[in-house]
Amino acid sequence: MPTPLIDHTAPPVRALVLHPDRAAGSASARRPHDRLDEAVGLAEALDLDVRGQEVITLRRTTPATLFGSGKVEEMAALVRAAEAEVVVIDDALTPVQQRNLEKAWEAKVIDRTGLILEIFGRRARTREGRLQVELARLEYERSRLVRTWTHLERQRGGTGSTGGPGETQIELDRRLIADRIVKLKGDLQDVRRTRGLHRTARKKVPFPTVALVGYTNAGKSTLFNHLTGAEVMAKDLLFATLDPTQRLIRLPQGRSALIADTVGFISDLPHELVESFRATLEEVAEADLILHVRDISSPETEAEAKDVETVLARISPADGEDEGTLQARTLEVWNKIDRLDADSRTAMVARSEVEGAVAVSALTGEGLEALRQAIAERIDTDAEIHLTLEPQDGEALAWLYEHGRITERSSDPEGRTRLTVRLSEPALGRYQRLFTG
Repeated sequence: MPTPLIDHTAPPVRALVLHPDRAAGSASARRPHDRLDEAVGLAEALDLDVRGQEVITLRRTTPATLFGSGKVEEMAALVRAAEAEVVVIDDALTPVQQRNLEKAWEAKVIDRTGLILEIFGRRARTREGRLQVELARLEYERSRLVRTWTHLERQRGGTGSTGGPGETQIELDRRLIADRIVKLKGDLQDVRRTRGLHRTARKKVPFPTVALVGYTNAGKSTLFNHLTGAEVMAKDLLFATLDPTQRLIRLPQGRSALIADTVGFISDLPHELVESFRATLEEVAEADLILHVRDISSPETEAEAKDVETVLARISPADGEDEGTLQARTLEVWNKIDRLDADSRTAMVARSEVEGAVAVSALTGEGLEALRQAIAERIDTDAEIHLTLEPQDGEALAWLYEHGRITERSSDPEGRTRLTVRLSEPALGRYQRLFTG
């Protein structure tokens, strides 16, 4: 595993968080101070001691340092005032920009991608999760080897036709990382095959599959716990869940489904992570129903929803799935209505009904029965049949209770049993062969 950028065993590291506002003077779906708050949340999720935070207007970018020289000097004063050991830049930095800012501020600099990778590295618990995080970290660090070995540059000599020890070390490290990446991709391919076998086995049961997705901290794990009775880690913390968890849930009218809690999405999710977590995200791509959980109390809820939809589009099945088909198997769950005042909550519930969403509070349980019913209706593709059984048809009645779902039952004066039954297509075929052939 690559060496962590931050030593978690040491006392909390003092940090300064900066959000470069690239949208200054233009219309943007995101408010810069909300983005800054999110970046602070990411830093705190890594247990950094945030001593200061600032939105920095960025009218144009400078290749060497991202910011202009005047801003770099101005922020150097902020770094010193906060006694910051780490500066978090809520943006993507090139290796050169990262190195130059570290020299100018005399502090470690981490960009948004590095920060998210650090959090993922710290939270991964399963072997699969660790493999995926390590692959993403190596892909990220491969481009930053030049920063690691700048102390050897002065050892170069000769006419320029050959490199010195520094260049040799860089090439050696690149080869070692490349070899490790090939090994990790092979291991993850094995994971993908294993998951494929598991999915095939589940389809034979068969249980419909439901995947919970949403922006990080939308309340997916709390909702998962309420629906399943599980005890998955659920905290008001960005990326509280990393490794996927699956449980069987019982729905109205006796139907069962397999539901999976997944890692939270986030704006500008690093490309390395999307690619590395493709094996996990395939569970979402293959799900019969996707529950898109939204924090409807967030002022950024619309922008967050678009970010989730962007990632979902990137992980759709390889053969292609148009936007309409993806939306058809997605049900929006508007969570955290308990955070709204009474009037806003009433209006939001009414609006959800119009837009085909379900408004809930995973914390208080409000709306969860309606959600269970909505899930059952969306995944229920069984055929409904009406039967009348004679008193001597006890074996058929017992078979129907075991393999189908009895939604209505009544008896007539002659002792006949009238049933409304829902059966899967294979079960219906077996019933017809066994009892009506």
